[in-house]
Amino acid sequence: MTDAALDRQTQLLRRGLLLEYVTLGWNVVGTVIVMVAAYFAGSVALTGFGIDSLIEIFASVVVVWQLKSVGKTSERLAVRLIGSAFFALAAYIFVQAIRTLSAQTHPATSTAGIIWLAATFVAMLLLSLGKRRTGWQLDNAVLTTEAHVTLVDAYLAAAVLLGLVLNGVADWWWADPLAGLVIVYYGLREGVAAWRVP
Repeated sequence: MTDAALDRQTQLLRRGLLLEYVTLGWNVVGTVIVMVAAYFAGSVALTGFGIDSLIEIFASVVVVWQLKSVGKTSERLAVRLIGSAFFALAAYIFVQAIRTLSAQTHPATSTAGIIWLAATFVAMLLLSLGKRRTGWQLDNAVLTTEAHVTLVDAYLAAAVLLGLVLNGVADWWWADPLAGLVIVYYGLREGVAAWRVP
C-alpha cells in the first residue's frame, strides 16, 4: 500500500470512528430522555425506541472495536453480535405491544418524546449517510451494516413519532403499540440480514 493510500485509509478510519462517537453520544443522551418520557407516558413505542437506542449504543461499540482492530476476521462476529441484539429487541417489543393492545392501555401524550424523536430522525439520517459512504470507501462490512442500523433508527423514530402524534392529537391510543410493532418488523429484518452476511 502506498503512503497516499495509507493516509487515505487512516483518514477514513478516523471519520468512521468520529461518526460512531457522535452516534454513541446522541444515543446515550437519547436513551435517558426517551426512557424517562416512556415511563411518564406509559408508551410501549417510546420504551421500544429507548431499547433500540441501547442496541444502537451496543452496535456503535462493536463497530469502534472492529475499526480499531482493523481485522477482517472480526467482521463476521461483529455483524452477528449486532444482529443478535436486534432479535432480542424484536422479541421484547412484540410481547409488550401485545400486552398493551390486549389490556387497551392508553398512553399519555409525551411532548418531550415528540421533540426528541423529530430531532433524532434528522440526526440519524445524516449519520447513516456518512457511515454508509465511509463504509463503502473502506470496504468495511461492519460499518456499512451499522449504517443500516442507524438508518433503521431514523425510520423507527419516524414511526414512533407518528404513533405519538396520532395518540396525542386524535387520541388513537392503539397507534402507540402499533408503532412498537414496526420496531419488531425492522428488528427481525435487520437481525436476519446481519446473520446472512458471509
